[in-house]
Amino acid sequence: MRIPIYHIDAFTSRLFGGNPAAVCPLEEWLDDATLQAIATENNLPETAFFKGGGGAYDIRWMSPAREIDLCGHATLASGHVIFEVLERGRRDVVFHSKSGPLRVEKEDDRLVLEFPSRPPKPVPAPPLLATILGRAPKEVLKARDLLAVFESEADVLALKPDFQRMTTLDTFGVIVTAPGSDVDFVSRFFAPAVGIPEDPVTGSAHCTLVPFWSERLGKKRLRARQVSARGGDLVLEDLGERVRIGGRTVQYLEGTLEL
Repeated sequence: MRIPIYHIDAFTSRLFGGNPAAVCPLEEWLDDATLQAIATENNLPETAFFKGGGGAYDIRWMSPAREIDLCGHATLASGHVIFEVLERGRRDVVFHSKSGPLRVEKEDDRLVLEFPSRPPKPVPAPPLLATILGRAPKEVLKARDLLAVFESEADVLALKPDFQRMTTLDTFGVIVTAPGSDVDFVSRFFAPAVGIPEDPVTGSAHCTLVPFWSERLGKKRLRARQVSARGGDLVLEDLGERVRIGGRTVQYLEGTLEL
């Protein structure tokens, strides 16, 4: 069996920046064990699998360790493959997922996701959170992920988390954030429990970051940067029950899997 594979860098306009994703269009679904084995072998933050056509597809995402309920950068990368390879000239697509319908639109040189909003609520800080992160946040909230808020971009950049201890926290992942120096806010995202110690750029984390910072700053349109080593830039909008998450994409590789 031969399966196409594409490697796309998402939320960046340059190769080797942003968040890399593998994208595998399928004619028919493979069994879960095979999908997971492919994602583990790829060893990228996410591998997206989809099937369908005519602007409507079913999509699933796998980290190197497990299936993920919602992934932004691999959905952006999947949109790139459809718009640039499979259905050239198309400018919008809907992916049906475990998190509901997800739209991707092509707007000039950006692709824009429309994802569900996940507003966080204040929670008590887990007892070991400050130790795990290396310093205490000024606020802690939670949606799917813990959200730790710091005073400054420098605080976020200085964090050196203990990833082994982080796996003991009762959360999918940990978002850390602060006001940005030249953008509205910055963030980093850690998810060692699912095989991703630090994710380069995390679309799904912005489902929580957008409503938080939109309310905090009194702005519906926001610019953000995820300040990982690879880094990534995002253009965002708070729509209430949905958020728009925009960024650029660059194709690095096209090939074939042989199973």
